[in-house]
Amino acid sequence: MLVTEVEDFKTTINDIISKIEETQLEIFENANVNVMDLYFYIGKIIYENSKYGNNFINELSIELKLKFPNAKGYSPRNLRDMKKYYLSVKDNEQLREYSYKIPWSHNIVIMHRVKDYNQKIWYIKETYNNGWSYDYLEIQIRRDAYKRQILGDKPNNFKLTLLQPQSSLAKEIMKDPYIFDVGHLRENFVESDIEKAMIDRIKMTLLELGNGFSFIANQYRVIVNDEENFIDLLFYHTKLHCYIAIELKNKKFIPEYVGKMNYYLSAIDDTLKTKLDNPSIGIILVRNKNKLNVEYALRDINKPIGVSSYELSEYLSPEILKELPTEEELNLHIDLENK
Repeated sequence: MLVTEVEDFKTTINDIISKIEETQLEIFENANVNVMDLYFYIGKIIYENSKYGNNFINELSIELKLKFPNAKGYSPRNLRDMKKYYLSVKDNEQLREYSYKIPWSHNIVIMHRVKDYNQKIWYIKETYNNGWSYDYLEIQIRRDAYKRQILGDKPNNFKLTLLQPQSSLAKEIMKDPYIFDVGHLRENFVESDIEKAMIDRIKMTLLELGNGFSFIANQYRVIVNDEENFIDLLFYHTKLHCYIAIELKNKKFIPEYVGKMNYYLSAIDDTLKTKLDNPSIGIILVRNKNKLNVEYALRDINKPIGVSSYELSEYLSPEILKELPTEEELNLHIDLENK
């Protein structure tokens, strides 16, 4: 085949693959809606027969297992969860609608572990958008991901340097602290060790950063007046439509970090940014910070910069690692959401 024919063939194949992946997700979502509808109905019936107590649930479980011997999900415990689910969503159409987006098992862990309504909605959305497994969802709840991302101390100058809704979205994507699973590090590790561990576990890094981050490079080289500079981590954010530079410091925040990030963002905007891109954003990650010091350092800076702290976790079980979505699966979620 000619070169143009080969390119056309590859394009056609990729289109088919994309359609198959999109259809697979639609099939799963439709099936999940049916399951959630069924469990809502069963939970309603159990609630309406509450006067019979646990005897009704136990007898129902036995009858369903006899009638559907190969089916799972009809244990007394799961039937009680159906009743709890029904009571949780029956008077809240929005929560019920969102719950249909994720599997039953994920709904159960959110229902049992998260009490606040706004947090429930947030964890459902994050699970759906990021493809969190059941185990990873539990980890995020245990690590208070909602509080770190929505309520965390995230000093920045976005309101002064970005237009709406860009400024609000930029603040939303930040967390404080970030928690990176980097495996075992040697004693007296330095910033390059953390960076390498984050790149080695890029799937987990992307999950912790959040939906929309697309990895470009580490130690990304920018040249200004024949002088080389290297940005620790460079991403493109598919929702903010901008480059995001991340500098990693294994020390307490000092004002000098802001000047260096401002320099990097100027270089990115001059060499990478196009007319279609929004202003590039910088995130400085430090081990700890004083909010007032950060606010003073950012006060007269005209580039959008945020500062967050981070913590390191040395262990994530192989079972959880195996269940994490691939980069392709993460990008599929992003692509479908942006259509």
